[in-house]
Amino acid sequence: MKLLGKATLGKLTLKNSMVMSAMTRSRADLNGVVGDTTVQYYTQRASAGMMFTEAIRISEEATGSPLTPGIYAPEQITAWKKVTQAVHAHGGLIVAQLWHTGRAGHSIDRNGKLPLAPSARPITGAQHFTSQGAKDYETPQEITVAEIQQTIRDYGQAAKNAIEAGFDGVELHAANGYLPSQFLAESANQRTDDYGGSIPNKVRFVLEVMQELIDVVGGDKVGIKLSPFHPYGDMVLDDPTGTYTYLIEELNKLNFAYVELMKRSPYFPSPAHYPADDEIALFGSRIKQTVIANAGYDKASAETELEKDIAKLVSFGTLFLANPDLPKRFELDAELNQPDRATMFGGGAQGYIDYPSLNN
Repeated sequence: MKLLGKATLGKLTLKNSMVMSAMTRSRADLNGVVGDTTVQYYTQRASAGMMFTEAIRISEEATGSPLTPGIYAPEQITAWKKVTQAVHAHGGLIVAQLWHTGRAGHSIDRNGKLPLAPSARPITGAQHFTSQGAKDYETPQEITVAEIQQTIRDYGQAAKNAIEAGFDGVELHAANGYLPSQFLAESANQRTDDYGGSIPNKVRFVLEVMQELIDVVGGDKVGIKLSPFHPYGDMVLDDPTGTYTYLIEELNKLNFAYVELMKRSPYFPSPAHYPADDEIALFGSRIKQTVIANAGYDKASAETELEKDIAKLVSFGTLFLANPDLPKRFELDAELNQPDRATMFGGGAQGYIDYPSLNN
């Protein structure tokens, strides 16, 4: 079984080809500091070939939702060191996913400050989870060029902090409607300067952030997550295939380790003008870096994906959430725990560190 076979990623050797994908769990404190339960959560899942952390805020300005962790303050870095040390002690690998939410935030949890976005266009058709409950999205403030340059530096500093904290690498979260993907979508980006208008201009921010990460920590420790046809966060592109094909062609010119490619979710149907193509087949075959296939896989479909020899790794979300020992369960074809969706976000140990392993 390819899923259980060893794999390489950059300079890392993975004990299997199963990756735990990033999943926001909202268990940090109000200062973005993770605690002992987070140490236990990741340690329990260290049998994955590699783990991506939940999305981690790169700066105070990057804040979108309450109780999400950061990696910009000394106490946050110190707390993450406990996580990485415990994971490594259990033979695991762990990569920090770097996050700026852009317009996917609310002033309630940003000290009264409106979120920044490519253009002053709010998310429509949804509400945002805040510390005061669900709220309509606000119209964001258009980010200035100076603020764009500062944000790029913030990504670089966050990457440095992640390596200081002991992470094995960093992943740019450029998926799911957050700031990098907002630059790609006309529904969020109506700029007329060097960061909007043409496809080369719209992808500029992503490429500049990636170059910053590569310069700061080395390309072998850097990857990116993309979700070309996933409309979450009111992401609508006029030409999604053309935009992502161009982005991938430009990313191919950079020296980094991998692209995690997220397939669309049946829970969020793509706009009518989007193609029906399978994202891994359409885009994965164009990518020169290692491809990690993401979203909605089970044991059988993941194995089938690896047999196609486009993706070399598969990342799993809720299956790893509910099954800390997922590789062992796949190996033994054992019954899987079912996720408790009511406890996915926020709370304490329940639904976080109390899912049983086979040896419990």
